[in-house]
Amino acid sequence: MERKIERSTFLKQSAAVTIGLSVTASSGYFSKLSAWATDPLNYPMPTRPLGRTGHDVSIFSLGGQATIERPGRRDDAVEIINRALDLGVNFIDTANQYGQGVSEEYIGEVMKHRRSEVFLATKSHDYTYDGTMRLFEQSLNRLQTDYIDLYQHHFVGGHGPLERLGQKESARDAFNELKEQGVIRFTGVTGHSSKILSDAIEEHPYDCALITLNAAGSIMPDADHLDRFFRLTSEKEMGVIAMKVMGGGGLIGRGFNPSELLTYVLSYPVSTAIVGISIIPHLEDNVRTAKSFRQMSDEEMQRLRTSAQS
Repeated sequence: MERKIERSTFLKQSAAVTIGLSVTASSGYFSKLSAWATDPLNYPMPTRPLGRTGHDVSIFSLGGQATIERPGRRDDAVEIINRALDLGVNFIDTANQYGQGVSEEYIGEVMKHRRSEVFLATKSHDYTYDGTMRLFEQSLNRLQTDYIDLYQHHFVGGHGPLERLGQKESARDAFNELKEQGVIRFTGVTGHSSKILSDAIEEHPYDCALITLNAAGSIMPDADHLDRFFRLTSEKEMGVIAMKVMGGGGLIGRGFNPSELLTYVLSYPVSTAIVGISIIPHLEDNVRTAKSFRQMSDEEMQRLRTSAQS
């Protein structure tokens, strides 16, 4: 026997099914939207002034080591760099020496398309005038740019003594000349020792300083000069860039939380912290930490120091 359905009944049933599907679809959509909105990865990137440079720098920045300096990892490195910029990172630090030029080459692959999005920093490890001029030309070519935002002396006290920079025909003379030519915008000094960096800052008007800073005090000789360092950089309105936030990876190996370590360093009066990245998930974890940054109290910082230095 053929079953007949009244048209009004059919329409009511169809409407009920449609509404049910619509609610389910909307529920899924709003669930996804809510998840997207509450993921710190999608928050705006906090920035701080990079000293007197006039640049507001992302508090988390990309270092040119790890995957970015390893031969044979071009595609991985380019993916990391592009993803960092997409997430709001606007400062990249590298050096002529990283990977014997590999780091600059990989970064240059991205800079040829996205140079205007980045405050770009690199370094010279040669403390002579001629040597620095040669390294600078190499860096420009590898980075595929015609200017460097921040050019720095690499590892003062390690690659060369501070005294060498005060002599004639030094890298400092090369920096001054390059700045006059407009091919570098700002100058900086880098190192592990807060004493040596403080001495350098006292004798020359650098714009930025890159210093080792982590909870364990590892790779930080003369840490008792850290207060002096921050006093001088504040007085001179310098940009401060922190490196070796994870203690060169040693603190991670000891089981410390990378997010807590980065938060600790960002709780100092630094402009930004640079981290070398191995894989995209590590990059995204660091960006989440930066985008949800909350200043640690003095007590929280002391507890982490005590734990990391024990």
